[in-house]
Amino acid sequence: MAGSDVGNIGCFAIDDSDEPHKYYRVNGEKYFISNGINADYLTVAIRTNRDNKKLSALSFILIDVNKVNGGDATQMGRIYRSKMKTQGWWLGNTTYIVFKNVRVPKTYIIGAENKGFVPILENFNHGRFAMASTAIRYSRCCLEDSLKFARKRKTFGRALTEHQVIRHKLVNMMMHIERCSSLMEQITYQMTQNISSRDLAPKMAMIKIEAAKCMEFCAREASQIFGGRSYLRGGTAERVERIYREVCVMGIAEGATEILTD
Repeated sequence: MAGSDVGNIGCFAIDDSDEPHKYYRVNGEKYFISNGINADYLTVAIRTNRDNKKLSALSFILIDVNKVNGGDATQMGRIYRSKMKTQGWWLGNTTYIVFKNVRVPKTYIIGAENKGFVPILENFNHGRFAMASTAIRYSRCCLEDSLKFARKRKTFGRALTEHQVIRHKLVNMMMHIERCSSLMEQITYQMTQNISSRDLAPKMAMIKIEAAKCMEFCAREASQIFGGRSYLRGGTAERVERIYREVCVMGIAEGATEILTD
C-alpha cells in the first residue's frame, strides 16, 4: 500500500496475452478510494512497467466498472469493492478495491503511458487546498459554537467567558484561525497569478499542515469548553463532537503531515 509514498504504487498493468497491442490486464489493490463503492468509472494510477520501480513507470488509466463486471469474468476479469468503516468522513464512502486480471483497452490511458506521476502531484495541490479550506472552516465552527456556549454557561456563579482560562482558550483559537486564514488568502491570490503548480506546491503543503493542526487544536479546546457535552452525539455540542471525528483524516489524507513536513 503506497499511502503518502505515491511513487511506491503497487497496482500494475501487463500486456494482455491474447491482444498485447490493444489491451492491458490490471491487477492489484487500492485502499481509501473516495466514493469508490458507487463509481461507474475509476481513474486509476498504475505501474505500466511492473519491473521498473521508478516514478517513470506510472500511468493514469480509466476503467469502466460496469463494462468489466457486466462482461464474462474469464474474458474481462473482475473488480471487487467493499466499503471501509471509517472514524469520520462518512459521506466519502471510503472503499477498498481489488482488481483481478481486469481487461482495459490501452486507448483508455489518460495522457501518455509512463507519464502519470506529474499529473498525480499536480492534482495534490487542488486536494490539499480543499482540505485546508475545509479544516479552517471547521475550526471556525468550533470557535463560533464555543463562544456562544461560553456566554451562556455559568460556573461558580459566573459565565464561562468571565473566567480568564476560558477567554485565553477562545483567543488562542482565534489566533490559530487567523494565521491560517491569512496564509490561505495569500495562496489563493497566488493561484490567480499564473504561478506554476511546482512553485505552489510548497505553500500548499504548508497550509495543509497548518490548517490540520489548527483544526485539531480548536476541536480539542472547544471540547474542553463544552465539557461532557462534547462527548455526546447530538445536543448543544453536536457540531464539535462531529468535527472531532474528522480531525484524524485532516492530518493524513492528501499527504500525511509528517511526509509534507519532511
